[in-house]
Amino acid sequence: MEKQDFIYEQILIAKMKTGDRSAFSSIFSYYYPNMVSFASTFTKDADTSEEIVQDVFVQLWESRETLVITSSLKSFLLKTIQNRCINWLKHLKVRDRYNHFMVENSNTADLDTENYILKTELEGKLEQALQKLPKEVADAFRMNRYECKKYHEIAVIQNVSVRTIEVRIGKALSLLRESLKEYLILLLTLVNCFYK
Repeated sequence: MEKQDFIYEQILIAKMKTGDRSAFSSIFSYYYPNMVSFASTFTKDADTSEEIVQDVFVQLWESRETLVITSSLKSFLLKTIQNRCINWLKHLKVRDRYNHFMVENSNTADLDTENYILKTELEGKLEQALQKLPKEVADAFRMNRYECKKYHEIAVIQNVSVRTIEVRIGKALSLLRESLKEYLILLLTLVNCFYK
């Protein structure tokens, strides 16, 4: 998290502690979708994930005056939700299913929550990096990534050869890899439409 984002987050937390509902609403709106997605990696159930996350936010509001967060709010929420999800799994009394789940998803279970990258964060970083590229290169990348257009379709739109599109998208990927080194693994999972 960038310093300015951290400072803004601390301001929102301080306002929320005084009972400012708009500050709480801002926090909720920003984190809720991503927290539900995170909870779903454990529960595999959308309704349960939403219920768990809603309960965590209710608790956040109700305990706002005595709330102590030693890390970032994101880390606090991720850890709290992770614990709630594990408790939910235990409560089901399906130890075998729980153990199997933990083995199959050990990477998620052992997740370093401080380094868990929210999808919105990654997309923001990706868009910032794209804005630094030449327009025709960025546009070719966006059409391939976001619209899943094939190289020959992009070539027609940009009125260039397929080879030129190959070069442009290759250049985009090369520059993005350099700009987004720390996000590379997640970037590769999101970039799922690269085909000719």
